[in-house]
Amino acid sequence: MVSTLKYWYEEKYKLLMLIPIILVLLALIQIGTQYATSGDFVHRGITLKGGSTVTIHQDSLKTPVQAEELEAYLHQQFKDVDLGVREISSAGKVIAIAVDSDLQTKEEINSLFTILQTKLSVNQNELSVEVVGSAIGANFFRQMISALLISFILMGIVVLLYFRILVPSFAVIIAAFSDIVVTLAIFNLTGIKLSTAGVAAFLMLIGYSVDTDVLLTTRYLKRKEGTEMDRIYSSVKTGLTMTATTLVAVTVALIFVQSDVVRQIMTILFIGLVVDTIMTWIQNVGILRWYTESRTSRKHHV
Repeated sequence: MVSTLKYWYEEKYKLLMLIPIILVLLALIQIGTQYATSGDFVHRGITLKGGSTVTIHQDSLKTPVQAEELEAYLHQQFKDVDLGVREISSAGKVIAIAVDSDLQTKEEINSLFTILQTKLSVNQNELSVEVVGSAIGANFFRQMISALLISFILMGIVVLLYFRILVPSFAVIIAAFSDIVVTLAIFNLTGIKLSTAGVAAFLMLIGYSVDTDVLLTTRYLKRKEGTEMDRIYSSVKTGLTMTATTLVAVTVALIFVQSDVVRQIMTILFIGLVVDTIMTWIQNVGILRWYTESRTSRKHHV
């Protein structure tokens, strides 16, 4: 089994590069389809598109309510409203129920209050609301996307200045781009709504992705000891160890941390790190080997 994998990795690397290519194409199709159907390339949460969050503390409820049951009931009352109900936990115990929706006007929120009061038998003063205007949410979203693009461009400039060779630098940049695109598509499929914390996680992911790619490219191009495959395997060993330790920490956080903000960050990082493994050790390795083989072939012909 090991010898078969080693044969494919060393001798059939060009064929293996179809895996990341197919993943990127499928990701672009998913993102394009979502944009065509919803007008957004990602599910945006309240902090990025505007809306309101009504919070009901469990202490104010005479009888506990299930988030799924309440969400189904509210969907019957508000047919064309984008809303969701989630539980807020502390130390493993549910302390409140939050109703997120794109309702923003005073009249819309009052109607939601009335329905919640009737359904849950609570007073209006036992409900708290937080409203984010659509203009503010859209502005946040634009700023976050701008930050993401600027950080990606600056990363590309630093990589180009460091390696000073076009193809290897391009390989690092395209690997990071592929990682972000595929992670975004998978994140969309989870149905989770992106918040400002989620955008921050994508910024972190750029750093994680470039870290392993620079490690690989530096060892492959700048070190001279051993064969090219020896340098690749050395990079794989170090890089996978780094990724594995981070995945363990992320998994622990996903299991034990109840905060929605932390869980969204960790979900994005978990997806991104798994995808980065493919993009770095198959796609980037393939481009680097193709580049050096082409350069060696040209020298022989000359």
